[in-house]
Amino acid sequence: MSNRTTVMVSIVLAMLVASMDTTIANTTMPIIVKEIGGNDLYAWAFTSYMVLSTVLAPLAGRLSDLFGRKRIYAAGILLFLGGSILCGLSQSMLQLIIFRAVQGIGAGVMMPFPSIIAGDIYPVEQRGKVQAFFTAMWGLSAVLAPLLGTFFVTYLSWRWIFFVNIPICIVSLIALQPYKEVYQPKKSVVDYGGAILFAGGISLLLLTTTVDRYNALFGIVGALLIIAFIFYEKRHTAPIVPLNIMRNRPVAIMIAGSFISCAALFGTSSFLPLFLQNQGHSLFISGIALLGTSIGWMVVAVPSGKWVLRYGYKPLLIAGNLLLVVTAVMLFFLRESTSFWYSFGALTLLGLAFGLIFTVSTIGAQQLVEANQKGISTSLQLFARNIGTAVSVTIMGAILTKSSAFYTGFHGMFVFGLIVSVLSLAIPFAIRSTSKQTA
Repeated sequence: MSNRTTVMVSIVLAMLVASMDTTIANTTMPIIVKEIGGNDLYAWAFTSYMVLSTVLAPLAGRLSDLFGRKRIYAAGILLFLGGSILCGLSQSMLQLIIFRAVQGIGAGVMMPFPSIIAGDIYPVEQRGKVQAFFTAMWGLSAVLAPLLGTFFVTYLSWRWIFFVNIPICIVSLIALQPYKEVYQPKKSVVDYGGAILFAGGISLLLLTTTVDRYNALFGIVGALLIIAFIFYEKRHTAPIVPLNIMRNRPVAIMIAGSFISCAALFGTSSFLPLFLQNQGHSLFISGIALLGTSIGWMVVAVPSGKWVLRYGYKPLLIAGNLLLVVTAVMLFFLRESTSFWYSFGALTLLGLAFGLIFTVSTIGAQQLVEANQKGISTSLQLFARNIGTAVSVTIMGAILTKSSAFYTGFHGMFVFGLIVSVLSLAIPFAIRSTSKQTA
């Protein structure tokens, strides 16, 4: 088995468990609370995982630029493995929250590496196929997570939603061992101060989207820490997040585009299953609908690498965002009588849009920077998407819960999505060069 094949096995397995753990707890948390108590801390079991997995992604990408991909990625797997074991052994909700945080740190460290390592070991024309394979894992996890969660709590114990990660992580570590790194890290002093300011600031800002109290305080302190981080990084000789990467116009535009497109409609995948369940469809059928997104994503992701070489970045990003606007229009017309297949079609079109936007942006993030910035550039793309998703879910959730009627709330959600998706369409026009050679 070649080094390239073994590392693919490793990163696909790690991606599968990290993505499943994002959602599998949704199925089992009511049962967990019934056994170990702590209903007043219920939301924090999700929040601790989400916040830390989001914050750690760009820091992990930068550390991989400084110390190499293999050791940082392996450290993420070990942290996730340890956190999973501890979660399964939890005896109280407070323990579970703390150990979910450890899991979140591991997940945040692992998640950028599929794209980073694929960018190191595959040529541009093959990366679309690789990204499509990664997308298949996300689609598989969307279906497997609720099914496994239901199976474990019915026939075994909720603790197995965490223990099941143990053998998968071990196989992932074993598969990683033969991998010979092709990237030569550029050693430098670690910017601990910048890392602390960044992690603290972003964590507090993310908390404003998940907590019910002290939102303003979290927001103000978080914003002040980010301002301090920016000034600190400008003076540091080896910043943890090199701000000069934002002077790379196409890369900066792609990061902004990823954020805004996710803010527009990425929350759809969280709420459309609820719409289908409200129509009387089962949990399983509503999960099947999400496969439409994965199918659409893979259809365009496979040829995207070749398209970048042929057409350049700008036309493809414009096409992806145009598909996003069309999706928003379809979702705008969702009604109580809407058929399952209309919803499935809208989600498939959503997959086509995000598959094109994300695959092209990921390739651009890697091809338009120096080798020693590839990790941070790729992980900043992931970070922008995660933040945009948090914004989308928060705003859509607020619109839905504050509406007088369920379907009125859904209509309001997609009015918001349509407005922001039109805004996202304007972003790629700011890319000056459409040269095929830039790829």
